[in-house]
Amino acid sequence: MRTLLLILYCVSLLTACQGERVEPAKVVETQPKTQLNVGTLYGAQIYVTTGQGLAGFDYEMAARFAEHQGLTLNMLPYPTIGDLYQAMRNGEIDLIAAGLADTQSRREQFRLGPPLYYVNQVLVYKQGAKYPTDVSQLEDNITVVSDSSFIETLAELQKLYPELVWDQQGDKDSEELLAMIARDEISYTIADSTTFEINRRYMPELRAGPVLREGQAVVWLLPPNGSDQLMSDLLSFWHQEKRAGTLAHLNEKYFAHVKRFDYVDTRAFLRAIDSRLPKYRDNFVEYAGDLDWRKLAATAYQESHWNPNARSPTGVRGMMMLTLPTAKQMGIDNRLDPEQSIRGGAKYLSDILNRLPESIPDNQRMWFALASYNIGYGHVEDARKLAQSMGLNPSAWRDLKKVLPLLQKRKYYKQTRYGYARGSEAVHYVDNIRRYYDTLVWIDNQNQQLQDEMVETQQTAEKQSQSEVSASQPD
Repeated sequence: MRTLLLILYCVSLLTACQGERVEPAKVVETQPKTQLNVGTLYGAQIYVTTGQGLAGFDYEMAARFAEHQGLTLNMLPYPTIGDLYQAMRNGEIDLIAAGLADTQSRREQFRLGPPLYYVNQVLVYKQGAKYPTDVSQLEDNITVVSDSSFIETLAELQKLYPELVWDQQGDKDSEELLAMIARDEISYTIADSTTFEINRRYMPELRAGPVLREGQAVVWLLPPNGSDQLMSDLLSFWHQEKRAGTLAHLNEKYFAHVKRFDYVDTRAFLRAIDSRLPKYRDNFVEYAGDLDWRKLAATAYQESHWNPNARSPTGVRGMMMLTLPTAKQMGIDNRLDPEQSIRGGAKYLSDILNRLPESIPDNQRMWFALASYNIGYGHVEDARKLAQSMGLNPSAWRDLKKVLPLLQKRKYYKQTRYGYARGSEAVHYVDNIRRYYDTLVWIDNQNQQLQDEMVETQQTAEKQSQSEVSASQPD
């Protein structure tokens, strides 16, 4: 009897269970990732919008990394370093690419990628102030960016110099602090060497004091957790770009030409932008064609300092310093006529660009063309052949820069078709034009920002005025 009751009880349980249908667990499908979200800061060498599009070392590397992963790049600029950190913690971004240095504090908060380039931390002050041999000689506080690597450096120095004090600015970046130095609003700041070298072209009053920390690696920051695959991809990408020479190329592109600095020349160029360039700007724009007019203008400044009557003992004349045979070839009757000279120089430069081998990348062709404009196309071809014989890349400007000066040495030029050439002068020539061009781009960007701010202020004022009129009208 007990056995029968037990059987009936079990059957009833089974029947009850069948009454409630159990739904199978739903499998949540993860959407495939389509874009790489990269947090960044605005900066000339980091991420900047120009008239020719986006630029910056970190931007270009991030674009290549996104392509390496088969993703669309989504660059997200944030106002401050602290905001970048918070965005990472909130999961808004996949990584930070903002020219930030390797520090102990960042190692404790994030995973650090491989080194992209190296910088020194330099104390910056304004020309005319006494050079401080060390921080104990400072006559005022140091002002630095909040959450920057400079905070750790100052904390270490304070152990040696207890009297050392500093101010932190949370709403300013390094470039703004450098501008405040130039305007006498603060006495001292710290900047990394690349930021200082880039900005002193626009603010030649800036002076570098002692180096406070040497050889800091600039890296990207990744989330501390769940980023194993991203780190693996980044390391693979870094090795690929290093082997391909991309890292070396970007370092040369953004940093190599800014190291040479001439205070007097920089001041003269900034004055000429205000006093001389407006007379000829329309001509540069009209005849530049596919060239960036600012590169044409920068070339003209290097040639003649925008002096239409410039003459040289070698026989070149005018704004673009054309030889008589070249002027005739370009259809120029009067080399001293600025419009004709600009038209002829632009055409000559364009012809050189079209002659260059296709193996030279688009972003480097202009530097090869300018070197040819300076010393002749044949000498540049000689240098390319020398580069190839030495195991260097004849289509990379960073390698050609090393070889061009060899055209002045008999050991090398006797092997060439066109012989001796002042190759080191061509390297300086191109570097100068690149600096002038960068300055023109920077000034254009500053002017555009001012115009945008004026428009925004005007629109705000109009809206406020309309609101006041509406409020004053009776219902």
